[in-house]
Amino acid sequence: MENNNRIHNFGAGPAVLPIEVVEEVANSLPNISSSGFGLLEISHRSDVFQEIMKDATNSVRKVLNVPDEYTVLFLQGGASLQFYMSALNILKEGEKADYLVTGGWSKKALKEAKRIGDAQCIWDDEHNGFRTIPEDGDYTIREDAVYVHYTSNNTLYGTQYHKIPDSKGKPRIVDASSDITGVHMDISKHEVVYAGAQKNLGPSGVTLVILSPWAMSRVTDNVPTMLNYQIHSSKESMYNTPNTFGIYVLSRVFAWLERNGGMEGAIKRNIEKSNILYEELDRTDFWEPHASKSSRSRMNVTWKIKNQELEEIFLKEASELGLGGLKGHRSVGGIRASMYNYLPKQSVVVLVNFMKSFEVRYASKGK
Repeated sequence: MENNNRIHNFGAGPAVLPIEVVEEVANSLPNISSSGFGLLEISHRSDVFQEIMKDATNSVRKVLNVPDEYTVLFLQGGASLQFYMSALNILKEGEKADYLVTGGWSKKALKEAKRIGDAQCIWDDEHNGFRTIPEDGDYTIREDAVYVHYTSNNTLYGTQYHKIPDSKGKPRIVDASSDITGVHMDISKHEVVYAGAQKNLGPSGVTLVILSPWAMSRVTDNVPTMLNYQIHSSKESMYNTPNTFGIYVLSRVFAWLERNGGMEGAIKRNIEKSNILYEELDRTDFWEPHASKSSRSRMNVTWKIKNQELEEIFLKEASELGLGGLKGHRSVGGIRASMYNYLPKQSVVVLVNFMKSFEVRYASKGK
């Protein structure tokens, strides 16, 4: 156990936040910025919140190196709404869009886009259990496709793109919910970037959306008001009452990130953490990693025990030691360790030490 009896939180989201940010937020609850208003009570029209919004926007631009001409929005509805909203704003009647399907979330994105236009799957690894990421040349993009959509990291199966997929010059849209700020990403090579905040950016309830001038130019007046990127941009993410609490926490998370080496610091820490765990998974055949080595995620590591009857015992003992959130997604099963930006390296060390001990104690049953 750690500070204030906090567990080692390997949950897939909402994810662990830096304890310094949690304490800063707690101190702001009764009275934020000496305004006399509590954080949960402050008006989104107030000068105090306007500064928070400005700070959050500037931090996003700085940390992610967002081009000046791109629009930054803080919306609601999570990435799940963006599956539909991105297609609704970008596709026009009769137009085509191509999707790379590497897991459950990209399947859902494709399903929503099909409601808008001729959305087609051009690569799908479901037959292989979603163990791999496509190589350039593994798929064919339609000549008249308006854009190519992909999901940068797949939380359910533990796979991840390690470079931007070739789109043959077509605009790219990416769901970056589970690895944004935790891996290298060139925003300028995408037309739409969207991400639910609850993995690497802050608490649940905020969705970061970054839009190029091209993307903004595609939006028409026919798009319903609350789903219209142009409307939200013209009102600076405050057409309706935004998630004031979530945006404030996001701003503090970005401030912490900047104090601790920025995105490069996060990337370095994430590589160190994932290497520790993958080295243990590869050390012995007691464990069975899910993802192919070339497609392994730095954010979500998924595996099973060769004798799957031991998994419930593993999860129970892990929980008793303060190792939480390790149960695999209900659609996949097994074990999953999510290691987002703010999970301490020490938590991974504790997990691996437990895994070694567990194998010693149950080795005779592991075959």
